[in-house]
Amino acid sequence: MDFTGIIAEYDPFHNGHAAQLAAVRAAGAQCIAVCMSSGAVQRGGVPILPESVRVRAALDAGADLVVALPAPYACATAEQFAAAGVHLLAALGCDTLAFGAETPDAAALLDTARLLDGEELNARIRQNLATGMTYAAARAAAADALHPGTGGLLRTPNNILGIEYCKAILAQGAALTPLALPRLGAAHGGGRPGEHNGIPMASASFLRGLPQPDWEPFVPARAAELYGRAAADGLLLDGARLETAVLALLRMQDPANFAQVRGVSEGLENRLTAAVREADSLDDLYTRLKTKRYPHARLRRLVLDAALGFPAELPMPPYLHVLGARKAALPRLKQASLPAATALADLARTGPEAAKISRLHNKAVDFSSLCREKIQPMGLAFTAKPVVI
Repeated sequence: MDFTGIIAEYDPFHNGHAAQLAAVRAAGAQCIAVCMSSGAVQRGGVPILPESVRVRAALDAGADLVVALPAPYACATAEQFAAAGVHLLAALGCDTLAFGAETPDAAALLDTARLLDGEELNARIRQNLATGMTYAAARAAAADALHPGTGGLLRTPNNILGIEYCKAILAQGAALTPLALPRLGAAHGGGRPGEHNGIPMASASFLRGLPQPDWEPFVPARAAELYGRAAADGLLLDGARLETAVLALLRMQDPANFAQVRGVSEGLENRLTAAVREADSLDDLYTRLKTKRYPHARLRRLVLDAALGFPAELPMPPYLHVLGARKAALPRLKQASLPAATALADLARTGPEAAKISRLHNKAVDFSSLCREKIQPMGLAFTAKPVVI
């Protein structure tokens, strides 16, 4: 266990994340790389903090290297998010993938990942979907029917993501050993903070619902300083600007484009067209789109994909964009099996797929820059300097 990778959003980086980094180091990692969402986030939105702030918080807390999970993959389904992150960390040369889980049993999660690839399970999922179940519920019920107790692993968010990491490792033949760590303190998305060893813990989703000064007990002291400066500089997300920008982009779209959006099926493009015509807020838009079949997170991702014009089909990430590093970790880039650099402009010139992904990523970063309390300039994906300490 020399070079350990973590796939994360750190939006914001908090005490639970710091504890995870410390646990990975204590388990024997000599170098820790983080593949971090950039430009967009998996819940189908924009990061509340810009990349540079989140990168610096991670490095200050013990990470050695931070590479971008480009926006088109960062706001994808759990399966696509995990596959892209695993692909990048394997290409970087990591030998271990660490992640938090409600059930920190890597062998059990790997066994469940193998089960999910079976045709018998897929047949049962299709049967369950026909009854009106959501996909997540249909899959958990099918797994339980084949292997009682397995479905429980598919009903908690961190286990689900951990299983997707294991699926990606198996599918790609990646030389990564999964390291499942217990999730500490507050549950993912939990509304009630907790503590671990006397240290206050709160989920990132809980913190995003608080004013930034109220984050302080739940984040490392150095991160609290970074967040305070970011707030003073107007770099926090402005929800009202995000809402107006998304609705404006959707209203300007040719409705015919909605049929090509990633995740659209079963006439969902028609619901989206009708909802865009009438919605006066994002919440109203999501409500108009909502059906029993589709969870809220899927609809949020669908809306962002439609607004930014992300295509349904994407290649695996074709490069490693380094957002930040400790100087001592930079030599690790020499062993990478994908082009690796701190300058996105250089990476964009390495091939047509790299040019395509960098262009889509830049579009998302420009969109994110428009949604800050103080609007930022265009082109930051290409001009922002890496954080090197």
